[in-house]
Amino acid sequence: MRSRKNKQLETYHPPKWLRGGHAQTIFPFLSQTFGVRGYGRQTIDTPDGDIIHLDWLKKKPVSPLVVLLHGLEGSSNSHYARALMTNVERLGWNGCVVHFRGCSGSPNHLPRAYHSGDSDELEWLIPKIKQFAEGPIFIAGFSLGGNVLLNWLGKAQYEETRCITAAASISAPYDLTAAGNRLSTGFNRVYGNHFLRTLKIKAIQKIQTHHLTLSVKTIRECATLKDFDNNFTAPIHGFYNVDDYWSRASSKPFLPTIDKPTLILHAENDPFLPGGELTELVETNNKINLKLTATGGHVGYMRGPFPGNLAWLPNQITDYFKDFL
Repeated sequence: MRSRKNKQLETYHPPKWLRGGHAQTIFPFLSQTFGVRGYGRQTIDTPDGDIIHLDWLKKKPVSPLVVLLHGLEGSSNSHYARALMTNVERLGWNGCVVHFRGCSGSPNHLPRAYHSGDSDELEWLIPKIKQFAEGPIFIAGFSLGGNVLLNWLGKAQYEETRCITAAASISAPYDLTAAGNRLSTGFNRVYGNHFLRTLKIKAIQKIQTHHLTLSVKTIRECATLKDFDNNFTAPIHGFYNVDDYWSRASSKPFLPTIDKPTLILHAENDPFLPGGELTELVETNNKINLKLTATGGHVGYMRGPFPGNLAWLPNQITDYFKDFL
């Protein structure tokens, strides 16, 4: 049984010229999305003596606020961030892109970076953001950011979820073991290699700046995301190894306990992690509106004649949020 607030969203149909999960993932990433008139950057001090950066749209009084959590190595300049913030701006709402540590273009101060289970970050950050919001707060998380969001919403220890009205998770790798192994094998290593280019550079900088005992040579030789997570992400964030990290950081076990209205949008042909398992995982939770599409790729959902546009996905997100105003 679904919440009365959850309506049927539009079905996604890909353009005839864009077929298959890989094309539907890669082509939107390569596209250009314009419309955001510029962000104002805010630096927030963290409880552990670090900094993170928030990029804000120009503030409108007493309007809904959409907080965006980006994916692995994403930012306010990511195609999905620009697309959603363009839509938010058009609606006259407020928008804020949260940069995970080290993703804003400026390094953070501490040796730690960010990871797929970094939900403690939201617990202290969202109340701070609420101080700047005069209307309801919505959160949209994409890919890694979606997994962080689902963890925060579903874990019993968090209390500050009361600050938000509703949430949306798009293409979240809810089972990190399955997703991580997929990105470390076959054609999917193309995606893994894309992420590794910047992850390795930043990791080596941290090792050298903070005189960490981790091996620069080992990081340089990481051939897959699994290697990198085992040799950097896991130890730097207090996990025993990659298996421990992926297991403890996955949002999959916490989907049944989410008690905020939440849209989960996922494609069955997502090359990072197909979403077919989600139907069974959320079937007993009437707070979740699952929109499982046959196609769409990973944070893709391009529509229209060539070269296409990225309007479909942000429209689904804001249409869902409108029901709570």
